[in-house]
Amino acid sequence: MDQCVGYKEWVGVCGALLEGRQQVLLRKGGIHEGRKGFSFRHDSFALFPTRFHAQAAQIRDPQPLGGKMQEWEVGEEVFFEVWCEAVWARTLTDWNQVKALEPFHVWTEDLVRERFDCGDVQQIHCALVRVYRLIEPFTLPYAKGYGGCRTWVNLPSSPPRRMEPVVEDSVFEESRTAIETILS
Repeated sequence: MDQCVGYKEWVGVCGALLEGRQQVLLRKGGIHEGRKGFSFRHDSFALFPTRFHAQAAQIRDPQPLGGKMQEWEVGEEVFFEVWCEAVWARTLTDWNQVKALEPFHVWTEDLVRERFDCGDVQQIHCALVRVYRLIEPFTLPYAKGYGGCRTWVNLPSSPPRRMEPVVEDSVFEESRTAIETILS
């Protein structure tokens, strides 16, 4: 069985990606990313929804998140329904470019700025992602090893075989052109 990789992301952002309201992932990196720091080291991955308690206040126009927002407890079933393919990834060091990406994500400007300014160097990692809905979503019990400030987790599941894009090709290409124009 090939192993599936999970990318941990707030459940509210997973929803925005699934609804076609977001086309980029922005990441500073977590404490457990190691000495080399964060990188988009996988081209395709399942979105692992996390339930950070304050995320609704840090998302523009949040959709109802429902249910409790404490992080998963060991043994709870985590529902996986979103698959992403990174079209490209790069590190952004120009705040004006990062700010101009606002129509393509749901995070508040304050949160993005905080992440951009964090650390010795002003920068943030950005990936343009093609988002898919899994035809056959899957669940896994939450394990202690999935916790902590890390982005990537190995999942004991095979990569999905059947999925459908959440937006039509023409809509995705419009967004891609607009994003790449901002970053050129």
